[in-house]
Amino acid sequence: MQVHLKTIHESSAAAGWAGPRSLVIDRTPRAGGLGIGFSGEELFMMSIGASICNDLYREAASRGIELHRVEIIINGDWSGEPAQARNIRYDIRVQSNASRQETEDLIRHTDQIAEIPHTLRVGTAVKLNAVEVLHEAAK
Repeated sequence: MQVHLKTIHESSAAAGWAGPRSLVIDRTPRAGGLGIGFSGEELFMMSIGASICNDLYREAASRGIELHRVEIIINGDWSGEPAQARNIRYDIRVQSNASRQETEDLIRHTDQIAEIPHTLRVGTAVKLNAVEVLHEAAK
């Protein structure tokens, strides 16, 4: 999998894309950005929810369960220098055609196997691969 980011018109805002899908990334005005896109912290938290939601639908289908509605609220605290996410937790509300027990079992199973939460729980390394510094052309 590969995703791309590129700043927009010499600003701190950036376009992010993967295949045909895109979004805008930026810092809040308080942090020196334009406030026109999601912050990295927001995208990090959303990626946790997206992973759980997508995997919930996949796992439900494998069990013959129809999901009618999924709502996930992710919370976390950012602190330290450099800032680090701490105390990440989420609440989930699911409506399905299955019994309460079957739906709860599905949720608990998905909590254990959803890719992004699982990756965070096992502590996967992130490595800087290559650096290229471009010098501004003389004016």
